[in-house]
Amino acid sequence: MQKSVSSYDGVEIYYERTGQGREALVFVHGWLGNARWWDAQRKAFEADYQVVQMDLAGHGCSGKNRKVWSVEGYAEDIKAVVLDAGLDACHLVGHSMSGANVIAAALLLGVRVKSIILVDTLLDLDNMPNLDTVQPMFSGLRTNYQAAMEQAFAQFLLIPGSPQKVRDRLKEEMLAVDPQHSIAVLEPFYRSDIRPQASAISVPVRAINSDARPTNALANRKYFRSFDFKTLSDVGHYPMLERADVFNKLLQDTLRELR
Repeated sequence: MQKSVSSYDGVEIYYERTGQGREALVFVHGWLGNARWWDAQRKAFEADYQVVQMDLAGHGCSGKNRKVWSVEGYAEDIKAVVLDAGLDACHLVGHSMSGANVIAAALLLGVRVKSIILVDTLLDLDNMPNLDTVQPMFSGLRTNYQAAMEQAFAQFLLIPGSPQKVRDRLKEEMLAVDPQHSIAVLEPFYRSDIRPQASAISVPVRAINSDARPTNALANRKYFRSFDFKTLSDVGHYPMLERADVFNKLLQDTLRELR
């Protein structure tokens, strides 16, 4: 089922709902992503869960006419989808910049949220990059968008062993975005300190991360009341795309443990 719902500011948010089950998995993409990034997860989980794939404002099929971009706005997008879909028990799965977004959304949704599952994000809440530290990257995106994105893929987002099909797909999708828009929709992640909201989360928080960068569990447990993580080897920043079968197994194990 394909639907759209108005967010708090009237921006239309696109989502798809499939599957069956008492609980739902709500998949939220990261920077310049879209609902399609989670197709392999839909196929793996729709027999046992309701599966919701959504496009945040400014991404995919959702409206791009938001006036002010913020973590709070993205959280409202997630809230609007969860309420419109009538989900009473859901697990919020957030990749990359949407780690912050699903945390903020969980506080809006209260008892409807049973857990938060982070995907290669918020690896060390004591050492999060801020807007100042990423200004060189933003300057590069403004000056030569393609060259800066190619550098980001090489240094931060992919590894030499990332599948060529995934590499080509991401480059095609992300290089097609207007540079100013790409910066605007990412800035909220670096502008926000998510730690006070993390400390307010009462549900279990789990993570599935690439081993390309270390996860500081000790630091994260200072904020999350319940935190643990699993890692994938031989993947970059997109484990759900690069090794979908292994990622799905780890997600299934995580959900089983949460029960």
